[in-house]
Amino acid sequence: MGLVIELAAVQANWKALAERAPGARAGAVVKADAYGLGAERVAPALYEAGARDFFVALAAEGRAIRPHLPDDAQIFVLSGHMEGEDLTGLVPLLNSPEQFFRDRALRPRGPFGIQLDSGMNRLGLEPGEWAAIRSEALAAGPRLISSHLACADEPDHPANAAQLAAFRAMTEGVSAPRSLAATGGILLGPDFHFDVVRPGVGMYGGQPFAEARPVVTLSLPLIQTREVKPGESVGYGYNWTAQRTSRVATVAAGYADGLARALARHGELKLWSGDRACPVIGRISMDLITVDVTDLPDVPKELEILNARQGVDMLADLSGTIGYEILTSLGPRFTRTYR
Repeated sequence: MGLVIELAAVQANWKALAERAPGARAGAVVKADAYGLGAERVAPALYEAGARDFFVALAAEGRAIRPHLPDDAQIFVLSGHMEGEDLTGLVPLLNSPEQFFRDRALRPRGPFGIQLDSGMNRLGLEPGEWAAIRSEALAAGPRLISSHLACADEPDHPANAAQLAAFRAMTEGVSAPRSLAATGGILLGPDFHFDVVRPGVGMYGGQPFAEARPVVTLSLPLIQTREVKPGESVGYGYNWTAQRTSRVATVAAGYADGLARALARHGELKLWSGDRACPVIGRISMDLITVDVTDLPDVPKELEILNARQGVDMLADLSGTIGYEILTSLGPRFTRTYR
């Protein structure tokens, strides 16, 4: 099983998003192991492209990539300063008064940032909390003051303007760098860019960055091919029955690898041999997927489930989810190869 990651495409997508915000510094979101693609390889490639600010969800993720980045790279931890965490070489984005006072007590000279809640009600200091500690926090010199948009992938959603107004109000007069926009926010335009933008899913080829270059190809090896006669059925529940003499291939992957059973629920999922599409038949099981390869002139050793023709967002549509979940669910049994 092979998951091929095109690092040049990640770099190109990062640069394209950075160019959409020419007045801001472009960072890079590499949380969840760079959305499942391998942060220890992806983060240095993004540094090479020009990124100097990196964002992870947890301190452990930051510690994992710290040795792979030069000293001038800042690694911001979105969960802030959790109790007992080692934050050496990292910059926590503090989310509450409790985190702020804990951080200042335990690491009074350590770099930090502040995360504000501009209306998403998920992480960050609310306006009243921020007002109470603002003077003390700003005097300590935060590296970044950030917030996050809830509906940036819906350009006309009224929450975007409301959150922008709230963030402006909370940060008026602040001299520290400010950041509001991830991929969707970058595409909303310059009002949302401020000083630092945070490209994320768009770097990895996902929506809402429709112009992104494809980043991943996932090939699944064939284990066995058999002839199935008319009236014979395939897989659990016998929910596919041959209407003609069919050649059925079984490939080595399944829901244990992040290819959810729901992908096959509407019978529209395809695997690819070059430019030829082969329908997935029957149910996706834990380790196996069955495919009708009757119409192929020759049966290859592998079939592709992710490629330039069928990207992560197409798979997401088939299974009723989002491209983020497809990427981050791809399991460790897929060997990662970087080009």
